[in-house]
Amino acid sequence: MNFLYRIYQIVVALPVVVIASVVCSLATVVGCLLGNASWWGYWPGRVWAVIVCRILLLPIRVEGRHRLDPDTSYVFVSNHQSYLDIFLIYGFLGHNFRWMMKRELRSIPFIGLACERAGEILIDRSSPARMKHSLIQAGKTLQGGTSLVVFPEGTRTRTGRVGPFRKGAFVLADELKLPVVPLTVSGPFRALPRSKYEIRFVKRVPLTLTIHAPVPYTEKGQRLQPSRDTIVRSLPPNCGGESPSQNKDTDNTNTTSIGSDTRV
Repeated sequence: MNFLYRIYQIVVALPVVVIASVVCSLATVVGCLLGNASWWGYWPGRVWAVIVCRILLLPIRVEGRHRLDPDTSYVFVSNHQSYLDIFLIYGFLGHNFRWMMKRELRSIPFIGLACERAGEILIDRSSPARMKHSLIQAGKTLQGGTSLVVFPEGTRTRTGRVGPFRKGAFVLADELKLPVVPLTVSGPFRALPRSKYEIRFVKRVPLTLTIHAPVPYTEKGQRLQPSRDTIVRSLPPNCGGESPSQNKDTDNTNTTSIGSDTRV
């Protein structure tokens, strides 16, 4: 059965993903040029992500979507298990947002240009000054009423465990006094783990996106560790879960809340 699924990925899924990537990227670029960048910067990407998950026949489950207010801006922070995290969050979070991503992704054909036109926050980590400029740009995006999704680990996990969280997203949320929403993605590491060979077959396993309760602003510097704790505690042991007492990182976080279940 696994062999047949691999053949399916080559013959059916790959061509569909390539075509969808080109079409949705072009729709984003052209739509943003014509106007209403808020709509065009989000919806073609969301459709693209749903197509990718559906064509790969991946079971998707969403928990806690009812916790979000569609008229509120949030800073979403998520663990980063795999490239599939992007499709899971983009396609099924159900809230208009922009990504905070590495500037190197701008070089991806079609997709990189679409990200730039859509107003995604391309982080330049080559110097502190350029990093600060990127954060200022992110702040302007949030002040415009759009939310932001960040992977505070900065890169995909190599082990399935949640790594240390960087402070940038939390500092930004504190400066603007916006709610922080922890997101837990579970399953993508099993489906498509990180490897030195980036071209790999996907394993068909269930993917779960858990949307936790927003953490409101109370005092600067008080939300990083609780947010990481929330994410870690909701992961099953075979997907990287660990108890907070096992966490040796100083810049990390956790707490729990599970919303209503939605299979999509």
